Amino acid sequence: MRGVIQRVKKASVTVDGKLISEIENGILLFAAIHSDDTDKDFDYIINKTINLRIFENDSGLFDKSLIDISGELLIVSQFTLYGDTRKGRRPSFTRAMNIKDAKINFSRFIDRFKEKFPNLKTGIFQAMMDVSLINDGPITVIIDSNKDFY
Repeated sequence: MRGVIQRVKKASVTVDGKLISEIENGILLFAAIHSDDTDKDFDYIINKTINLRIFENDSGLFDKSLIDISGELLIVSQFTLYGDTRKGRRPSFTRAMNIKDAKINFSRFIDRFKEKFPNLKTGIFQAMMDVSLINDGPITVIIDSNKDFY
């Protein structure tokens, strides 16, 4: 599983002009499911997201997590994080989980996430979403359960 974490002052998802979800002061997580992902991958992303120390303490050091600041979380499904652009001009998405299985597994991922962090909101799986955000910092971190990024 792969994710892009953005520390935000504010973020929202709109579909067809209708506000679906909105948060303030927290994390916007774009998440993609790999074709081989299991609950172990979901748990890695969940734990990393809620415990990653990207919020400042009183001294200005990154020492606080989403849990520490009682922040909010918005999760948006984004299979394009598995876009492979090494060949040609059009990304290949063969590493992303197929749409049928991804829908089921994304729902499972959200359910597992809520067990550890109930204060979360989501976009709509497979919808054309307008995502707005004010990136705080800007702070953006890439995480991957296969540790393809470091």
